[in-house]
Amino acid sequence: MDLTGKKIVLGLTGGVACYKAAELCRALTKAGASVQVVMTDAAGHFITAVTMQALSGQPVFSSQWDPRVDNNMAHIDITRHADAILLAPCSADFLRKLAHGACDDLLSTMCLAKQRQLPLLVAPAMNVEMWQNPATQRNVAQLREDGVVFFGPAAGEQACGEVGLGRMLEPQQLLEELIAAFQPKVLAGKRILITAGPTFEAIDPVRGITNLSSGKMGYAVARAAREAGAEVVLISGPTALATPHGVQRINVQSAQQMHDAVMAAVDAQHVFIAVAAVADWRVANASDQKMKKKDDGSVPDLKFEQNPDILATVAARTSLAGYPYCVGFAAESENLLAFGAAKREKKGIPLLVGNIGHHTFGQDDNTIILFDENGHTILPRADKLTLARQLISEVSKRLDKYSLFQ
Repeated sequence: MDLTGKKIVLGLTGGVACYKAAELCRALTKAGASVQVVMTDAAGHFITAVTMQALSGQPVFSSQWDPRVDNNMAHIDITRHADAILLAPCSADFLRKLAHGACDDLLSTMCLAKQRQLPLLVAPAMNVEMWQNPATQRNVAQLREDGVVFFGPAAGEQACGEVGLGRMLEPQQLLEELIAAFQPKVLAGKRILITAGPTFEAIDPVRGITNLSSGKMGYAVARAAREAGAEVVLISGPTALATPHGVQRINVQSAQQMHDAVMAAVDAQHVFIAVAAVADWRVANASDQKMKKKDDGSVPDLKFEQNPDILATVAARTSLAGYPYCVGFAAESENLLAFGAAKREKKGIPLLVGNIGHHTFGQDDNTIILFDENGHTILPRADKLTLARQLISEVSKRLDKYSLFQ
């Protein structure tokens, strides 16, 4: 689990978004974290300490005079062995307290007394006008300068009926943000373009040719790259997957559409990772209307033409421009070691990731082999996010030796 062994202090301030904190607390514990909840008096008007105690499995603290702490210094003791403080929801008033060093209750005093290296992470939650108020923005700017990390806010419909920035991120998004906060930022400042999923090649308006790719590996790579600090654009074929938080997603259907989207975006990228299972061929004589079944039993005479080779095209541009660094994926059904090495040479790329197609499509885990100029390295079977993080780590190491990043 991604947060196994982590000790998280979850602070709740006053706001209707406290209802999301219950689900967040449960998600944190399911991810392996030990959660200590600290609530303000205002938070207690929206959710009870009983609820948060039941979900965290630990007593909730709200008073700076709590007699359960032997030395009566809860504001110091609670955070001394913590890995992070996460304030979710964090109100406009509490942002003011943090920005000005106010400490008139347990939570604010605890934040002021925390050790300097302990991360303070805040998830703002307030009305759009409160968020956009110049006073709030001054406080946010000061807190960013002080090293406070902001998760959100998001834009959307608010409890008051207004629409705009100020919503607290959803619990799953906050979980992803917190997990990302603990990942090494080995790609900070880099821009990465990733393709994922299958392509769909139309036969007629209702039928087409595709493959068994679920997109899970590509989406895991996108999430891992974003966790590593990169700015990520994900060009995706048809999938049922949720976009990783913080990743820009561009939806396409066909290989030609994916090619065009990649070519439109690739010049601004440091790295291109082609994970998508792109169809090699498309139907050259696709029908504009649905093909009807014939009474005589005859079947359509489909003719095929080759799709553009997206990875090879980008690799050719790289040889001229010096960027982006290209990583390819190859799904084979046999002779992976021989075919993978040959494909890397043929594509003209520095790194290729190989796997057995029928062992990975739609699965949650996989085994992959990295092919480069020195041979191959096997990454043992693991869940796809773990493999994606290992791949991103390997890419970052290779970038250190790549001329573009000297």
